[in-house]
Amino acid sequence: MAKPSVKAFISVGLLITFGAAIWFAMADHSKQKQQADNAATAAKNAIVLEGLIALDVETYLKDPRVVKILSDKNITVNATRIGSREMANRIKSGMTTDFFFPSGIVAANQISDAAKKVSINTVSYSPFYTPMVVASWVPIAKILTANKIAKPLTNSTEQTKIYNLDLQKLTNLMLEKKRWKDLPNSNEYEVSRSILVSTTDVRKSNSAAMYLALSSFAINKGEVVTDKTTARTVALQVAELFKRQGYQENYVNGNFDDYVSIGIGKTPLAFIYENQMVSYAMSKKGIAADMVLMYPAPTIFNKVVFVAANEKAKILGELLANDPQLQKIGIEYGFRGSDPAAFAAEAKKAGLTVNERITEVIDPPSYEVMAEMIDVITQEMKQ
Repeated sequence: MAKPSVKAFISVGLLITFGAAIWFAMADHSKQKQQADNAATAAKNAIVLEGLIALDVETYLKDPRVVKILSDKNITVNATRIGSREMANRIKSGMTTDFFFPSGIVAANQISDAAKKVSINTVSYSPFYTPMVVASWVPIAKILTANKIAKPLTNSTEQTKIYNLDLQKLTNLMLEKKRWKDLPNSNEYEVSRSILVSTTDVRKSNSAAMYLALSSFAINKGEVVTDKTTARTVALQVAELFKRQGYQENYVNGNFDDYVSIGIGKTPLAFIYENQMVSYAMSKKGIAADMVLMYPAPTIFNKVVFVAANEKAKILGELLANDPQLQKIGIEYGFRGSDPAAFAAEAKKAGLTVNERITEVIDPPSYEVMAEMIDVITQEMKQ
């Protein structure tokens, strides 16, 4: 039997090589086609959302981890920051968007009401909230405690960092135009400065509106203002508290920055969101030795509300409210979510004790009543 020639071996080798090349080419083509099909499917199923957001949630929503979690779920969010109370006006002017992420239930209700009037059905979610608090200093806390206006919340042997603050008594002092030196046992801050809580501009800022809601409650003998007649009467008194402050920042960050950078001389009492102090503590690994946190009794929970204006935005609302990873990241920005104990534990790691379970809480007045009070104060501020 004749042996195969060298040429035969070469021919077979070439055939095998050629066949393998064809197979790999076909396999690669199939892989590329599959990738193209997957990309086409992903593009078809992609959710791109346009929305308006408040300053409070801007850094959270743009956090790379949040962006990645949403991207893995095929969601892209394009957000523009504007004032919470401006959002409803955008609807009235004919603007359409997928969602709104304002600070505060009053602004959220305004948005939903404006949307309803133009036949847009909205669904609201409250993934996070933060109580309104007063940031202060050890010497101020001692004076207020001595005058039974503040009370330490812990019995720890360590220096107390959190207090309850009697809102009624404090408001009365301010309306009476008392000065710090007028109070008994004020030797640690015996100055002629008026006793006032520093706020932002109520005409533009949600946090100042929350201060208005609490102050009106105190002035109205412990009752939420429910009618416009009472609203106008109460607002005239609260207007004096705003006017006597002098210049006020438009955004709550400005007020908190003054508290941190300038200190007790300019800001003995600063009305802020709790999440500002918590996120500050987390970034700085603690707070200064003379900083304290006071919880007004009662206080208001400022809800960060996600308002979905269509079906695809509801998907994001559900995720923000229920996804464990997104909730955990929210805590890192100082927000409270569905797990108060987890929030308190994270704050403690950062060197800040918080009031884990706040029981004295009121709701703000309706947005119609709030709008009436703000209008009155706006007119008074012009005088």
